[in-house]
Amino acid sequence: MSKIKIISQYLSFLKENKKWWLMPIVILIIFIGALLVFAKGSPLAPFIYTLF
Repeated sequence: MSKIKIISQYLSFLKENKKWWLMPIVILIIFIGALLVFAKGSPLAPFIYTLF
């Protein structure tokens, strides 16, 4: 499956089932994951890992 198809299926699920409250949770999880990935090689990593 392509990433675009997964995203479109997820958005159609949200629209059909009226589960829009899930969107902020998913965005937050993606943001935290990206923060951990991009901060892994930076000198700020020890400070970011103390937050979690």
